[in-house]
Amino acid sequence: MRGRADGVKKKQLVTSLCVVGVFLVFLFVYYGSSSGSGHGASAMEYGRTLRKLGSSYLGGDDDAELSGKQDESLTRFGQEEGDDNFFPKSFPVCDDRHSELIPCLDRNLIYQMRLKLDLSLMEHYERHCPQPERRYNCLIPPPPGYKVPIKWPKSRDEVWKANIPHTHLAHEKSDQNWMVVKGEKIVFPGGGTHFHYGADKYIASLANMLNFTNNNLNNEGRIRTVLDVGCGVASFGAYLLSSDIITMSLAPNDVHQNQIQFALERGIPAYLGVLGTKRLPYPSRSFELAHCSRCRIDWLQRDGILLLELDRVLRPGGYFAYSSPEAYAQDEEDLRIWREMSALVERMCWKIAVKRNQTVIWVKPLTNDCYMEREPGTQPPLCRTDDDPDAVWGVPMEACITPYSQQNQRDRGSGLVPWPARLTAPPPRLGDFDYSSDMFEKDTEIWQGRVESYWNLLGPKIKPDTLRNVMDMKANLGSFAAALRKKDVWVMNVVPEDGPNTLKIIYDRGLIGTVHDWCEAFSTYPRTYDLLHAWTVFSDIEKKGCGAEDLLIEMDRIVRPTGYIIVRDKRRVVEFIKKYLVALHWESVALGDAEDSEVDDDEKVLVIQKKMWLSGGSLKDSI
Repeated sequence: MRGRADGVKKKQLVTSLCVVGVFLVFLFVYYGSSSGSGHGASAMEYGRTLRKLGSSYLGGDDDAELSGKQDESLTRFGQEEGDDNFFPKSFPVCDDRHSELIPCLDRNLIYQMRLKLDLSLMEHYERHCPQPERRYNCLIPPPPGYKVPIKWPKSRDEVWKANIPHTHLAHEKSDQNWMVVKGEKIVFPGGGTHFHYGADKYIASLANMLNFTNNNLNNEGRIRTVLDVGCGVASFGAYLLSSDIITMSLAPNDVHQNQIQFALERGIPAYLGVLGTKRLPYPSRSFELAHCSRCRIDWLQRDGILLLELDRVLRPGGYFAYSSPEAYAQDEEDLRIWREMSALVERMCWKIAVKRNQTVIWVKPLTNDCYMEREPGTQPPLCRTDDDPDAVWGVPMEACITPYSQQNQRDRGSGLVPWPARLTAPPPRLGDFDYSSDMFEKDTEIWQGRVESYWNLLGPKIKPDTLRNVMDMKANLGSFAAALRKKDVWVMNVVPEDGPNTLKIIYDRGLIGTVHDWCEAFSTYPRTYDLLHAWTVFSDIEKKGCGAEDLLIEMDRIVRPTGYIIVRDKRRVVEFIKKYLVALHWESVALGDAEDSEVDDDEKVLVIQKKMWLSGGSLKDSI
């Protein structure tokens, strides 16, 4: 009997030790260590762990009911008491090969999903976002040797090579002065495919062609917003800034895949996009000038649909400056293209404003009169009367002419005052939203006060040159950006795709921006913005059922190391975000009440700084 009892005790001891061992492993897997969960781990390896912590990124079917409850709790920003155990203490670090990951423009994803895309239509350069189960739940590491970016305005001309370790453009475009490698830096002489001797001289020549005063392309404030398609490293837009012209420099993630990354590293407004099958994410009548300098676009394809998309976004009387061999070459193929393109734009009611040497500049009509005078059946047709020219998110292009509104017809143009007065003057399209001039002016005044308050909170941490690239994640009427007029920054104004399409108001104020759905990743490279402003963005995605943790990781991807985030939202949202600071390697800089809130007395303002950390055997803070 005694021997049997001893055997039972031994079995109980072994069982107890096993239980303790399993429990310790359980704690390690769930909570990790403060030094991170291991460098180089893929998101898939960590998916189930973070799923149990409440992440909506990845996970298997096991524990689905528990996971669902925890995800729901986090989506509702932890309203229940005692839910702190659902918050991760750290996030894994993505593999180094993902240091430039753009989730919705990821070629590897396209290959893995075996999407059947028409390469001739550039569909492979359009947005294709991963499903929730394929999203990365890890922090994007900076490349080895990453440094705090060079400050503006010096950054216009040089960046750290370690931050964008790609020099193939310097070799490929060596005869065109795009960029030159000099030691630890990459230098930008200001050249381009068509303007080897400098964008400044080329810009002055365009102004001279149009007989603008003092060879200044801004034409006394009448030209303010410009679209540069196929922009290269955006030197054209860079040199327009000194003329008080802001350019949306647009290029795809193509064979010159880092061109937009270089542009943003330089502190120049830029966006990853392509003239493919979907409308550009800009409202109708947004730009005074569109520019293509050897942009390698086939403007004649599909009945001129790409040129008609440019027509949609150009304002009445807007210009299209086209510098390409077709405008001057005499070989048979170029002459054919020129004849067909000339015939197309004539049917679109464009006229040649001037043609000199290798450049032609067309101008759009000011009214609908020419469209109405065309012969019946003339191609391209006018767009349907029920077509909304400002609906752009995921909307296919159409090969039709967008006619002007009745207001444009009456005003014989856009009705906009010159810059900078247009920044604060109530724009004509306010009426589309039933907004009065008083409401517009009050909004401008409110945000002026809010920005002053923000800068008081940021004051101890920043210098005049600390910030350059700024994003307003929910821009409304653009008054946040307007309040930054005297700061040496530019603002990407983002308007939610499911809300009032106020982006046209923003463009009418002489600002730039895009439409976006914050349930998805933004079309930009990692580490491209110095400041993100999130006004009620988290409350909005909560209503849509999207994961707040997804958005936090996306914001971490976008913001630069040592950059800042300002969250203005409900108290419970701010408290939720505070629980993620350690895991994201963020630091709270300031927390205050939003005393001027007219919507919710419970609003708080949280100012965050992203720490500089370098990947290695483990995470470590270097600043």
